[in-house]
Amino acid sequence: MTSQTFKFIKVAKATPSMTYGAFTNATALKEWLCDIATVLPRVGGRVFLAWNSGFFTCGEYTALEPDRKVAFSWRGRIDPSASQVRVSIDPVNEGTRITLEHTVEGEGDAWAEIIREIEDGWRGSLENLVSVLETGEDLRLTLRPMLGITITDFNAEIAAKEGIPVSKGMRLDGVIDGMGAKAAGLMPNDVIVGMAGRDIRDFADLATALQRKRAGDVVDVEIYRGSEKMTLAMQLSRRPIPAIPTSIDGLSVVLRERWRKIEAEADAFFVEITDELASFKPTPEEWSVKEVLAHFIQGERGYQNYICGIVDGQELWSDDFGGNQYAYIKATVSVYPMLSELVVEFKRSHLETIALFENLPSNFVERKGSYWRVAYNALEDPYHFHTHLDQMRASLEAARKAA
Repeated sequence: MTSQTFKFIKVAKATPSMTYGAFTNATALKEWLCDIATVLPRVGGRVFLAWNSGFFTCGEYTALEPDRKVAFSWRGRIDPSASQVRVSIDPVNEGTRITLEHTVEGEGDAWAEIIREIEDGWRGSLENLVSVLETGEDLRLTLRPMLGITITDFNAEIAAKEGIPVSKGMRLDGVIDGMGAKAAGLMPNDVIVGMAGRDIRDFADLATALQRKRAGDVVDVEIYRGSEKMTLAMQLSRRPIPAIPTSIDGLSVVLRERWRKIEAEADAFFVEITDELASFKPTPEEWSVKEVLAHFIQGERGYQNYICGIVDGQELWSDDFGGNQYAYIKATVSVYPMLSELVVEFKRSHLETIALFENLPSNFVERKGSYWRVAYNALEDPYHFHTHLDQMRASLEAARKAA
């Protein structure tokens, strides 16, 4: 059987220790290589990597020398047999030289496409590794275009209520001014079921459809608007990338100013709203003002856990994105039954997130990929807040009409 080895060499301005961690820690692997990872960094320990496209590979570590060498077996979902990956980590004047060799035992048609994917995959991924090690920036994100949408729950029950003949897809909560989705004519409650020739069932499918797209590209978007199926042409927007402060202190200053503006908007909305109005549900399926506040509080708690997982290098991962559990919403409202109590807890939850950032270990910024990821997420435009603020306004208007 013919053996083929594909060799890639990159130099990164990073320490051998950080480079070694990029191949042996699940959180670090997700920051430059894959979407899901679980590893046990010892000889014979598992290596499972997965991508939102549906591809995955599994294997085990076959050699480990801290800060010097990593080797593991690799068998992709459709590979005829296992292959071997060897990584050498060598200090050089500029930082660290990374030499990766991927050896396959096989030839012929069964391997032809797989070999092309191996070459293209490692070439792009190692370019991203250098970016993440040196600046923290994940090129998969910063070079990916943006649609300008926010999404909400979608299931068979909602589909039946809205007269939509499918139960899988991405239901829009809102569209963002100045972005491609709104310009193309997409509207809240539209359900995206196809994009760029791919079926769209969930967020992972959407990420796959955009994987090789760039801002300015035009793609066909298939949607259901009620029972009517439509195809719209949409130009993909450029993703706005916030400036990432170089220190935790700098980040906390920016976050406090952002939160001051959001809190001012919230205070202006809550003036003279009674508990009765805030408890009103426009329909049994829609949230009251109090329930939206509960959702905000729960989202902030979840975000705090997300930050801690990244800092620990022990993130939780799951098979899919869950919906908003209504029992949880009701539980939070039952503990904070007064609107004033919910507003106070809403404000405290944001202040707690800022305090969490301020109390992170000072050396966390040295893990550039991890720091960049949490800072980028924290500094994204508050689309989620504004979408639900509009939802609360609509609920309040309905409550006043019904009074």
